[in-house]
Amino acid sequence: MITQDKAILADILIVDDKLENIKFLSDFLSKHNYQVRKAINGQAALMAVKTLAPDLILLDINMPGMGGYEVCEFLKNDSQTSSIPVIFLSAVNDVTDKVKAFQVGGIDYITKPFYLDEVLARIQTQLKIKHLQQELENRNKQLQNTLLDLQNTQTELIQKEKLVNANRIMSGISHEINNPLSFILGNISPASEYRQKLISLINLYRQEFPDATPEIISFIDEIELDFIDADFVKILDSIYTGAERIRSVIQALHIFSRLDQSGIKSFNINENIDNMIMTISNQMGLKSSVNIAIFKEFEDIPEVRGYENLFNQALLNILQNAIEALELKLNLNIDSSFKPTIGINSRTGVENKIRISIKDNGIGIHEEDKAHIFEPFFTTKSVKKGVGLGLFTSYQIITGIHKGSLIYQKCHEGGSEFIIEIPIS
Repeated sequence: MITQDKAILADILIVDDKLENIKFLSDFLSKHNYQVRKAINGQAALMAVKTLAPDLILLDINMPGMGGYEVCEFLKNDSQTSSIPVIFLSAVNDVTDKVKAFQVGGIDYITKPFYLDEVLARIQTQLKIKHLQQELENRNKQLQNTLLDLQNTQTELIQKEKLVNANRIMSGISHEINNPLSFILGNISPASEYRQKLISLINLYRQEFPDATPEIISFIDEIELDFIDADFVKILDSIYTGAERIRSVIQALHIFSRLDQSGIKSFNINENIDNMIMTISNQMGLKSSVNIAIFKEFEDIPEVRGYENLFNQALLNILQNAIEALELKLNLNIDSSFKPTIGINSRTGVENKIRISIKDNGIGIHEEDKAHIFEPFFTTKSVKKGVGLGLFTSYQIITGIHKGSLIYQKCHEGGSEFIIEIPIS
């Protein structure tokens, strides 16, 4: 006789309207260390399953009221009970009945009168199969979790490498540009002073010697000395404005990469948004001389505490995503009145959090893609445009590192809105 390992227990529900059959099977299975429950009709069986799902069901086919086929169909149509193995019991050995038993979801079929060794062997086999299936599902879940961990690790390594490279590049740019920029800014004031002195000297000559030679008079008319005097001031002002613009961009890049700072610190989100806009200002001009309009609504919000350089990275990724969506819509749009815009709003939200909204009127995201936009390596762009790490990286920085939230929602007027909520500390 086949024996059951006492270390292995299983909960078996016997469903039969014949009490003698229930007692016969119950006594036999109890001796083999199985926990046995009983039900004398289909309704009682469903109630017992709902109370506590068994590991296996022995189900009689022919019962008054709700028969075995109906009970099995009900169980298989419920996601919470569909995986419970059902072995049918029947006094009929007809092929048609057996086929129907398998069609409604049964996994085995035992005919009466029972041969106890056969019953035990079939129960052990089905429980073993169920156990192996459960192990396989657990292994699959472990593999999926391992794959996700590997993807997260790979993305983190890529991101760290990007940040390291970005810091090196920004450091080189800052060094190479700051030196000549300082030279330009440092010499504008002396140049302006020299211009004033030279013009004053020329005017003094013209006062002391009003009767200049024809050659001098002709040359003054030819070079338009009065125009040069007025325009020289404008040129110096333009040089100064351009140099200051370059310096502000370098400062924004410096803040972005945090060349001399790292780790956790307090920072002002509104200032960082302004710096990120400055960083990508060269991308605001789209085709046909169409520029993206930026609309900002900033409340006076408290500083937050976190990794400023990483938070800047998250902002930058979302802003660049908005620019690409606007560019794509502009390329597809035949409406010449379309005006690409990005709206940025910041305010103090609930539960001591800062809420930032970044909204664009671009192409938007297809409904079928919404569930995947924060997944690693998911992208709707061509291979040359990206590898699907931008929004995933932003999501990890906001939710994983800063314990906040990042959600996407479609705008009623078209386009996309990304909402960031981040704890103040």
